[in-house]
Amino acid sequence: MIPSAFDYHRPSTLDAALGLLSQNEDAKILAGGHSLLPAMKLRLAQPKTIIDLGALRDLSSIREKGEKIAIGSMTTHFQIESSDLLREQCPLLSEVAPKIGDVQVRNRGTFGGSLVHADPAADWPAPVLALDAELEIAASGGRRTVRAGDFFVEMMQSAVQPNEILCEIRVPKTNKSVAYVKFAQKASGFAIAGVAVVLNAADHTVSIGVTGIAPRPYRAAAVEAELRGKTLTPELIRAASEKVIDDIEPLHDIHASAEFRAHLARVHCRRALELAASR
Repeated sequence: MIPSAFDYHRPSTLDAALGLLSQNEDAKILAGGHSLLPAMKLRLAQPKTIIDLGALRDLSSIREKGEKIAIGSMTTHFQIESSDLLREQCPLLSEVAPKIGDVQVRNRGTFGGSLVHADPAADWPAPVLALDAELEIAASGGRRTVRAGDFFVEMMQSAVQPNEILCEIRVPKTNKSVAYVKFAQKASGFAIAGVAVVLNAADHTVSIGVTGIAPRPYRAAAVEAELRGKTLTPELIRAASEKVIDDIEPLHDIHASAEFRAHLARVHCRRALELAASR
């Protein structure tokens, strides 16, 4: 199908983009376009105004910022995949990126676009939660910072408001004791179950982000608590991984039943913990 008529803008600055957004109540932001454009072609979305962020080069960067690494929201999956800085200083993101979609998707899709879209099967929420990232959101009146744990509100809904634009994601530098393991939907590559793990050997803590299982991604707090302060053994990992769906109601759809998703969550939590520990 053909989209309904719309006005198109391609601002050259973030301030200009925010100004357009504040002036057009029904405007939609275009980042990579993998979600918005298909919805428009099916007329599931019929925005009157499109604001294309493709010219905002300041939002497409990866750089050190103190003890963290700042990643612009328009940075593509491939830029993250090929970044030497991330490979050395935050290897979890480098591990996740090549598992997203295919080459075409990774060259066009953006880090921030995926996070704001908040698809329950997206890959990026799991590592962003495990890394306890900070997300900077801009509006005409100023900027605010949201922690990853507060960013994903519910299915297909993030903390970004209609008059706001996600501009930067900040992640901590980590060691290489990280892992991301997923069970992918074969046609799309989306995660039916995905688990990201960050191990901190210095204080014996573990951070675990889970995607694909529930209506929104989550931290596996019960597993983290079970492992905190302990030396990881195969028996402990296996027992703790059983808690990955504590207080969680798994999704049920054409791709997997709730029972199968629960099974996948436990298996992939165990595998991710074992892989991270082996590193």
